[in-house]
Amino acid sequence: MKNHVWRPLYVVLLVIAAVLVTRKILVPADFGIGSRGYMYGWHRPSNEQEWKEVSVKYRTAEYCKQCHPEKYNEIKQSPHANINCENCHGPALNHPDDPKVLTVDRRRELCARCHFRLEYPTSGRGKIRGINPKTHHPELECVTCHWPHDPRKEGHKI
Repeated sequence: MKNHVWRPLYVVLLVIAAVLVTRKILVPADFGIGSRGYMYGWHRPSNEQEWKEVSVKYRTAEYCKQCHPEKYNEIKQSPHANINCENCHGPALNHPDDPKVLTVDRRRELCARCHFRLEYPTSGRGKIRGINPKTHHPELECVTCHWPHDPRKEGHKI
């Protein structure tokens, strides 16, 4: 065969060999090994302790419910029922050990993420009541007039 066939073939074989050698060097020997044989995924028996030491940053509303049942029940009966507590209060990492880590985010931008009026009503979010934040009382925080746990109740202050 001519050189124009062999040269590209050698390059391809060299790249394949380089990938296999690199994989052998970089991928741990127990990667993908499970109790039932080879398994796809990120589990490695040699790093189980590393994962046990990882702190959970985000919790669920059920975690918040343990200490705040009245707030949990209030929001679960409101239009905001599907919103997780941490969307507004931030991650529950180190809470309740340090109660100051959770704050109420009063920025208008937080509410505008969902309540900015969309021009295309076919979106699922188009069904949410929207406002124009530039014209709808731009000098006030939303929580001045709207109670976030149940926005149907107006005139509440936090």
